[in-house]
Amino acid sequence: MSKSIHITEAEWEVMTVVWKSEPAAATAIVEELVDTRGWTLGTVRTLLRRLVNKGILGQRMEGKRFLYTARVSMEECAKQASETLWDRVLGRAPSATLLNLVRKANLSKNDIQELRQILRSKESDQ
Repeated sequence: MSKSIHITEAEWEVMTVVWKSEPAAATAIVEELVDTRGWTLGTVRTLLRRLVNKGILGQRMEGKRFLYTARVSMEECAKQASETLWDRVLGRAPSATLLNLVRKANLSKNDIQELRQILRSKESDQ
């Protein structure tokens, strides 16, 4: 999927159920989320419909039930979500944010060595 993926926290909950057991029947998704989240049937159906409309879920009828399959992998959703978060956190001061993160991070020797390699590579690119 080449377009940007934007899913809410609640939609993540639905996708997690689908990724775990796809193709997932609507009734199974509803049962799990009603039990674990206390959501109503209507709430879960609304979230399923939104995800289908966004092209993130596929929906097909099998007999008298709807089955849902992911059209986007968990990895792709996680990648896009982390990039969006990173863009928000960095804002217009990426170097200040990175420096602060490094100062506060509990880094192992391997982490430090890897950071050195990355920095050397960046330095040689300039």
